[in-house]
Amino acid sequence: MEILRNRLIELRHKKGLLQRDVADALHVERCTYSYYERGKTNPPLDILIKLADYFGVTTDYLLGREG
Repeated sequence: MEILRNRLIELRHKKGLLQRDVADALHVERCTYSYYERGKTNPPLDILIKLADYFGVTTDYLLGREG
């Protein structure tokens, strides 16, 4: 999903974080998180929810469904 990919990159950059920082917070490998940002794979629902909580946004925002 292009929107999800772009939103993850944008949110991470706004917070001045490295991919490793986000991966550590989610308890996933850095390469796994990198795949989310590169659009190689989509995060499972539980990780999507953790991402939304971590960045302080909704899952709808991450998925481009924010009305």
